[in-house]
Amino acid sequence: MKSKNSDFARGLPQGALAARIFFFCGPDEAGATAAANRLAAAFPDAGERVELAGADLKRDPALLGDEARSTSLFGGARHIWVRASGDDAHDALQFLIETAEAGAGAAAPVIVVATSATDKSRTAKLLEKRQDALVAMFHPPELKDVVQAVRDMASAAGLRLGGDLAERIARGAGLDVRLAQSEVTKLALYCDADPQAPRAATPEDHAAIGAATEEDGFAPLVNAVLGGELGKIAGEIKRMRELGLNPVGVALALERRAAQLAQIAAYLGPRGNFDQIDKGAEMRLGIFFKEKRDIGNQFKRWTLPAARGSGETRLDRLIPRLTALHRSLLANSQSAELLLAQELAEIARFAAKR
Repeated sequence: MKSKNSDFARGLPQGALAARIFFFCGPDEAGATAAANRLAAAFPDAGERVELAGADLKRDPALLGDEARSTSLFGGARHIWVRASGDDAHDALQFLIETAEAGAGAAAPVIVVATSATDKSRTAKLLEKRQDALVAMFHPPELKDVVQAVRDMASAAGLRLGGDLAERIARGAGLDVRLAQSEVTKLALYCDADPQAPRAATPEDHAAIGAATEEDGFAPLVNAVLGGELGKIAGEIKRMRELGLNPVGVALALERRAAQLAQIAAYLGPRGNFDQIDKGAEMRLGIFFKEKRDIGNQFKRWTLPAARGSGETRLDRLIPRLTALHRSLLANSQSAELLLAQELAEIARFAAKR
């Protein structure tokens, strides 16, 4: 089966829960992840979530089948969540399908969120005609779509948003529905809102919870780290603490930029030149005028070989590292700020290498 992001705007596509393998791809990694979370929450018996990295599956394709057919520690249900880049999960999914057809037995549902992959990729072609699989392509959302999503989130949390507050939240989150959900959740807690006891929220309430926008919060830090600007890192980390920026939010901002760089790399191909991207392509790739210089510098740094003679680029190593960082921050919330600062310094040093 094949779907698109608009099919997930208000829920799940018809028949989605009948599938057992889900491949969510496209340039909007935030939208793909949000849809995957909505899907997992809708499973009749989601059970334990087991996270795997696409790079690990690429090295060991049999790992996916082993995990999908294993029982959880306490004997309950489980589902497999794979964060991949491109076609990293292709061989593992093919092995899972072939072993199932050979009688290996039922497997847990598998959700793959693949950055820098499209519905024309090998993995998508492997799955799109299967009745037990769903392929969905996610494009960057329009502002109006995210505003409506924010209103839906607020309604579910018992919040009534006045004026242009929904649009302010959408813009402040950089059209990332995950960050928008985080803002709505914080706002609902601040206003003591509940679906059974709705409360009105004002722009003053939003200002009180210290919401930082992408432009004045995350962007300078992202640019310093991915641009290898070592002299700025200490100051940016200090500013991050002073502003109270959420460590997971910073990690998400880095993931979004890495996904954007991967999308640009896929568009240009191995011999493409960033400086020759036309205005129309810049708009499609989300390269805004004031960010173009920074993105161009980062693109040139992160598309270099990861090591001398390596077939991998630095970007190939960055994406799974950011995914691992995200998981680590979620699992170690009390020390998240320190973990993030250490990792930002490491990534910046890697970016600065000649």
